[in-house]
Amino acid sequence: MLSLSSKIFIVGYILWNSCVFVVVGNDKRRAKLHRWRIPEARLLFMGEALGGVGLYAGMKYFHHKTAHPKFVFGAPILILINGLVIVFLYSLIK
Repeated sequence: MLSLSSKIFIVGYILWNSCVFVVVGNDKRRAKLHRWRIPEARLLFMGEALGGVGLYAGMKYFHHKTAHPKFVFGAPILILINGLVIVFLYSLIK
C-alpha cells in the first residue's frame, strides 16, 4: 500500500507532466499563429523539473520541436534523469 506522501507525489507528478504537455501544445499553437513563443530554455527547464515525460509526450503528440536535436535527444535524457532523481528521493524516504 502506498503512503499518503507517495500518493500526493504521484498525483503532483501527473498534474505537472500534464501541465508541461499542455504548454508544449500551446507553444505549437502559437507557432502556427506566428505569435510570441515560449522560450526553448523554459520548455527544457520544465522538463528538467520532473516534467520530462510531459515534454516528450507533447513533442510527439503535437509534432513540435521534433527537428531540434536538443529536444530530440534532450527529452529522453531528461526522462532518464527524472527517473533517477525520483528513485534517489524515494530511497531517502524509505
